[in-house]
Amino acid sequence: MQDSVKRSDAEVTPDAYRRYLAAVVQFHLAAAEACGLGATDYQAVSLLDVDGPMTTGRLADRLGLSASATTRAVDRLIAAGLAERVADESDRRRVLVRHTGRQPDGLEALLAGVQAPIGALIAGLDPTQRAGLAAYFDGAADAYRQAAIGINRA
Repeated sequence: MQDSVKRSDAEVTPDAYRRYLAAVVQFHLAAAEACGLGATDYQAVSLLDVDGPMTTGRLADRLGLSASATTRAVDRLIAAGLAERVADESDRRRVLVRHTGRQPDGLEALLAGVQAPIGALIAGLDPTQRAGLAAYFDGAADAYRQAAIGINRA
């Protein structure tokens, strides 16, 4: 364990945070490759799974890609049985891309290998610490989404 993580004052150093983010990215890139997906397709499946159905345009915004590149990614996901196009029930003229519920082959086992130790760490936190962690995840996710939007618009 790094010194920055063991500190009793719970200080999180920039280096510790960067190591954490690098490890998360490294894991997901390796998982994508192990599942036979490119990084873009892996991220698209994840976004559809977590955020639910969305238009190809919205997915393009979330991925930071052009509409044509996103359409090609969606076509690959459909061919792999991971996504499907469906009519928007609130506006049948619109088409949404929806996760089929099927995960890429082997992903569940890969995720289980990291979810178990992380789950144990979280279980060791008291309720106040878990609430703080949940608030951090929500806030950090929003901050990263907003920063990505700013980068993509630049």
